[in-house]
Amino acid sequence: MKDQATAPMRGVSEGQHLWSPSADFANNSNLARYMRWLEEERGRRFDSYDALWQWSVTDLDGFWQSIWDYFDVHSISPPTCVLDSREMPGARWFPGARLNYAEHILRHEAEVPADQVAIRHLSECRPLAEMTWHELGQQVRVVATQLRHMGVTTGDRVVSYMPNIPETTVAMLAAVSIGAIWSSAAPEFGVNTVIDRFSQIEPKVLFAADGYRFGGRDFDRTREVAAICDALPSLQEVIWLPYLNADAKPPKAALLWDDLMDHPPVPRDAFDYAYVAADHPLWILFSSGTTGLPKAIVPGHGGVTLEHMKLMHFHLNIRPDSTMFFYTTTGWVMWNILLAAMIGGGAVVLYDGHPAHPTPDLLWKLAADTGATCFGASPTFVQMMEKAGLEPGRTHDLSALDTIVVSGAPSTPETFAWFYRSVKRDLWVTSQSGGTEIVSGFVGAAPILPVHAGEIQCRSLGMDVHAWDEDGIEVPAGTVGELVVTSPFPSMPVKFWNDPDNARYRDAYFDVYPGVWRHGDFLKINERGGCYIYGRSDSTLNRFGVRIGTAEIYRVVEQVEGVADSLIVCCELPGGRYDMPLFVLMKPGVEFTDEIADTIRSRLRSDCSPRHVPDSIHAVPRIPYTLTGKKMEIPVRKLLTGTPLEQAASRDAMQDPAAIDFYVRFAREHARERDAA
Repeated sequence: MKDQATAPMRGVSEGQHLWSPSADFANNSNLARYMRWLEEERGRRFDSYDALWQWSVTDLDGFWQSIWDYFDVHSISPPTCVLDSREMPGARWFPGARLNYAEHILRHEAEVPADQVAIRHLSECRPLAEMTWHELGQQVRVVATQLRHMGVTTGDRVVSYMPNIPETTVAMLAAVSIGAIWSSAAPEFGVNTVIDRFSQIEPKVLFAADGYRFGGRDFDRTREVAAICDALPSLQEVIWLPYLNADAKPPKAALLWDDLMDHPPVPRDAFDYAYVAADHPLWILFSSGTTGLPKAIVPGHGGVTLEHMKLMHFHLNIRPDSTMFFYTTTGWVMWNILLAAMIGGGAVVLYDGHPAHPTPDLLWKLAADTGATCFGASPTFVQMMEKAGLEPGRTHDLSALDTIVVSGAPSTPETFAWFYRSVKRDLWVTSQSGGTEIVSGFVGAAPILPVHAGEIQCRSLGMDVHAWDEDGIEVPAGTVGELVVTSPFPSMPVKFWNDPDNARYRDAYFDVYPGVWRHGDFLKINERGGCYIYGRSDSTLNRFGVRIGTAEIYRVVEQVEGVADSLIVCCELPGGRYDMPLFVLMKPGVEFTDEIADTIRSRLRSDCSPRHVPDSIHAVPRIPYTLTGKKMEIPVRKLLTGTPLEQAASRDAMQDPAAIDFYVRFAREHARERDAA
């Protein structure tokens, strides 16, 4: 057993110690085993995580070669070196190697009993069920073989418009196993959002479902699929899954999923993987695309294989007896990361549906029913649980659970405290932060370190992360700066699609500090190496030269009784003036009053500083979010500074397209008031 959480769970302060691993938990972790291997096999002894991290980012060749060797990466040809240069972008990892990401997931099929589970899955359309490693491997090989018969070859694009169900996982692994390049969109995406993505990459094959169910309501997508097919002249085959309605009519000339699967099994030793270069495109992932065409981000087979082995084993402690769950859709990079748990030999839990339907504790019941050892969700989900008054540790058997992963937005001390108070005192609560671009985390967790409230435990191994000021100088410990990465890392994109001279790629990450990755997040690293993310630096509240992270304000505002959610922006005005309005969404049945506004101002002034106090506070009917769950701070700021809606945001990229309407009206009225003044 691990040590109990030690801090009081109410009134928790930032950085307060909450938990430490027991000697048994730390010593038996994957990370500790790796450190012992380094000492025995490489003669390198590290007495602390920080010492290990320092080595991992200074001796890039030594560290990443050790990852290759420790996990016995399979390549049919040896790499000529680990890294051919330290240039960013442009560095090539393990040139000469030829490998396949899917093989490194499916090789576990040969190592486990026939009945060992790889995937547990539930949806609003289907009861809880299981798929074994052997069933997964067999289905992948059948689909891969049929894709080859359709003429799909290495480098062709295969895409999906499918829910988070096993068929989508099978299709992805099948495409990747033959060297095709995979990309997915969630079925809740609007037609234009999907076309904006897939038209850029000209797919040959589309996997599509007829619809999905969410919150007890059916969403038929047959018309959307037809429209998508009509807009993609490159399509040669459509695979149709009648998921919502068994009688749903497919688009013309579509092949039914059942017919695709109606072929003899393909034995493991009779299947040939496509072994591709380490920098061969694996997936095409897309930025959220709040405005303009989404960036088509391309990671490579080799980089993702190495990064996911490191991430899952050392920063999430995934083992063959682990079961990982993270609430996600197929349109978010967390879907790819969830499936990566299988590269560590662990099982995954897939869920398609509303996270709180028909009851608010649905996901906790799913965790209990599947024996989840690792449970992942966003801070927004935690807020929802707390507001519902849930105490899942009292109502569900979570005895198998030992790890929490919070990702998707900055976490607060209160988020951590809720897990220890309402779920389990004996728990490794982790917050991790990275991005779609790297299919992993820059900062994350280590099972040999203690947990402090609101704090990300460490910088991830091999990630040369620092906090810089505007002049490119590292800020002192405990000071907020720009998150930068000063050395190359394997999972950085090999390119953007249709960006032959890397112009968009350089503009996205290397325009501020040439040769150094600037991620666009505010970061603080304290004396002990703990990290804090303070929101997007490109949505900075820059007030008279003082930069403020939005997460600082949200933490205070959303603790005010009656407030459900909030959004704040800062607009630069002519004459060096600034306007910083705060928008608050009240809980159902709670009226916004002058007293609540005064409380918000008072708490921001006392808990943060006078500069954190907004110029005005407005009650709103909704807070706009992107499809990937990020507050739309930048589009709202653009609206308030005069940018037309069609240039500021895409409705198809929003969870609730109508949520932006208030801000359009507000911007128009606000502009008139400013002009009159």
